[in-house]
Amino acid sequence: MNRRTFIGTSIAAAVAASRPAWTAETHQIERVGLQLYTVRDLMKTDFDGTVAKVAQLGYKEVEFAGYFGKSPQDVRKILDSNKLTSPSEHVSYEIVEKKWPETLESAHVIGQKFVVCPWIEIPQRTEPDGWKRAAELFNRAGEAAQKADIQFAYHNHAFEFEPSAALGGKLPYDFLLAETDPKLVKMEMDLCWITVGGHDPVEYFNRYPGRFPLVHVKDWSTKAPTKKYDGATGPASKPGHLVDPGQGEVDFKRVFAQSGKGGIQHYFVENDEPKSPFDDLKTSYDYVAQLRF
Repeated sequence: MNRRTFIGTSIAAAVAASRPAWTAETHQIERVGLQLYTVRDLMKTDFDGTVAKVAQLGYKEVEFAGYFGKSPQDVRKILDSNKLTSPSEHVSYEIVEKKWPETLESAHVIGQKFVVCPWIEIPQRTEPDGWKRAAELFNRAGEAAQKADIQFAYHNHAFEFEPSAALGGKLPYDFLLAETDPKLVKMEMDLCWITVGGHDPVEYFNRYPGRFPLVHVKDWSTKAPTKKYDGATGPASKPGHLVDPGQGEVDFKRVFAQSGKGGIQHYFVENDEPKSPFDDLKTSYDYVAQLRF
């Protein structure tokens, strides 16, 4: 690829990434995305082939959760060759804290406009100032990211919707929304985990309009069996288990009908425990792509 072609491709990708992935006229998601954590085991052994297969299934956007030794330049080439874009990536709290400048540089190479922290370790959640330190870090990271023309965001699980003794009984999610600058810190709402946590996504759209540019399209069934999810659900397990979108009880049509209010730009399918990864991905894609709202 020569320099002129690369610049043209980069501009086109940036323009596409800046547009909402749904159309106001038809209320249909045009660019269905995938959080590649769903196929993390396959990525370890066949990075290139897995990304190619994701594109073949119809996905237009991917969100990374690690590059498995690939350089940002290599990742960009693989995306371009499969006509994919990557609007965002997940990085650990430790990366945000200790390797932020180089992370932002890598995001630029790949063409990402969002970098998301998806997890706060259990010990920090129970420390007296743990959530306060997280909010302070997120504001600093968001300020640095904004200067680099990238948006910082935080991704929830269900534990943020459990009252925290360290916060005097407040919900950590509400605390983070209140204590971070809305311009510097956005939220990637996991529609499954907030539902498991007993709260309504639309209620948060109404309270914090425009704060949720990214969502995870993941579903939950309260039918047996009940599974544990390594701290994602908080101190107590919730009845139920993860399923592909459309096979559980999350009301996606109702939520997506309020996409404009929430500020949603990108929709990423995710299943932490797919039974048969590519079959699950096809089932998920077909469901999300046919939704009208």
